[in-house]
Amino acid sequence: MKKVAFYTLGCKVNQYETEAMLEMFEKSGYENVASEDYADVYVINTCTVTHMSDRKSRQYIRRVKKKNPDSIIAVVGCYSQISPEEILDIEDVNLVMGTNDRRTIVDKVENIDANSKLSTVDDIMKVREFEEIEINQTNGKTRAFIKIQDGCDRYCSYCIIPYARGRMRSRDRRSIIDEIRKLAENGYKEVVLTGIHVASYGRDLEEDIDILTIIKDVNEVDGIERIRLSSVEPVLFTEDFIDQISKIDKLVPHYHLSLQSGCDATLKRMNRRYTTEDYRRTVDNLRARIPRVSLTTDVIVGFPGETNEEFSETLAYLKDLKLMHMHVFKYSPRKGTPAASMEDQVDPQMKQMRSDSLLALSTKNFRLFADQFKDTDLKVLFEEVDKDGYYEGLTDNYMRIKVRSDQDIRGQILPVRIEEICDDYCIGDLV
Repeated sequence: MKKVAFYTLGCKVNQYETEAMLEMFEKSGYENVASEDYADVYVINTCTVTHMSDRKSRQYIRRVKKKNPDSIIAVVGCYSQISPEEILDIEDVNLVMGTNDRRTIVDKVENIDANSKLSTVDDIMKVREFEEIEINQTNGKTRAFIKIQDGCDRYCSYCIIPYARGRMRSRDRRSIIDEIRKLAENGYKEVVLTGIHVASYGRDLEEDIDILTIIKDVNEVDGIERIRLSSVEPVLFTEDFIDQISKIDKLVPHYHLSLQSGCDATLKRMNRRYTTEDYRRTVDNLRARIPRVSLTTDVIVGFPGETNEEFSETLAYLKDLKLMHMHVFKYSPRKGTPAASMEDQVDPQMKQMRSDSLLALSTKNFRLFADQFKDTDLKVLFEEVDKDGYYEGLTDNYMRIKVRSDQDIRGQILPVRIEEICDDYCIGDLV
C-alpha cells in the first residue's frame, strides 16, 4: 500500500480541502501517514496570506524530500496559484496545482514520477463554477468544516486571496445538505460553515437563497447538534438577520467578526466596507439579543501609514469592546496588492510591540469573559487529548475547556463545571 502525507497551512477552507483530497487518496488505496513520516507522496496545501506562510511551505518541501528521495512532491493551494513558476523552480517539486481542479490530484500524481516537473495552474479568474470536492467519511473528528463557497469579490487593499481564489462562487444547496447528512451519520455533532467569504453565499446563484437559508437547512438535519459560522464581516448582521438567527436553536452563540482595525482612517486605507461605529452597533445588537454570546475577531497591526495615534485609537476601541479573543496579525506586504506599494510602511519592531499589546489585551479579555461562567455548568464537545492527559473541547460559545476523565469522552457533549480560568482556556470537572 502506498503512503501519502499531507502538510496543511492556512485557513479552515484549506483544512477542508485537505480532508477532501485525503479521502480521494484513501479511496485509491493509499494509507494516510503523519506529515513527518516516510511517504510515497507528500502533498503540501499552501497558504499565501503572509511571507511566513510561503517560507514554511518551502521549508517543508526541502525537508520531506530527504525522507524519501523517490517520493513525489505535490504542491497545491493559494501560494501555488499565485506563484506557480516560483514553486516549480524548487528542485524537489514534481507537481504544482492551484486552487481549482483538485478532483484530479490522484490521477495527476499517478501519471508522473520523482523526476517529473508539471504545473496545471490556470487562470482562476475565468473559473465560474464551484468545484465539488466533498467529504463523506469520518477520520475520528467531531467537528466538521463544510466548505459552502469559494472566492472573494471584496478586494481589501492588503489581501492577496481574491487573486488566489478568484471570483465568488457558491456551492449547490442540495450538495451542502447531502454532505452534512452523511457526516451526521458518521457521528459528527458540530458543523462549521466555511468559505473565503461566507456572507456572500448565494449571490451568484439563480435560486433566491443566502447564508441564512443554508443555516436553516442545516438546522433540520438530524444528528447535528451545533452549527457554527466561520469568519464573517459585521455588515452581515442587520437587525433582521440577528432577529432570525436568534430563533435558530442549533446555531451556537459565537461569531467571529472580522475587524482588522479600530481606527476609521486605517479601515478606509484597507478598503474595508464598514466603520468602527458599524462594527460597534453589530456587537451591541448581538449582545442584546443573544444570551451568553461570545465575539472574537482578527486585527492587523502595522498596516502602512498606521501612526502611533491610529494604533492608540485601535487599542482604546478594543479595550472598550472587550471581545473574548483576538487573532493578531503583523501586516505582511503581498506583491500585487495596493497596500504593498503604499508609503509609510511600518517598522517590524513597531509591529511586534503593537502585536504584543493586543495579545496581552486578548488574554485579559478572555479571563474577563470566562469569569462570568466560573462555578457554572456548560456543555462541552470533547475533541482530543492533550499532551498532559487532559480531554479538551469547546463550549457552544467557543471557550476551550480541559478536564480529567477515566473514560474516553471524545465525541461526546457533556456538562462541565468551570473551576479554574487560565490565559486562553478553562479547567473544569465533569458534572
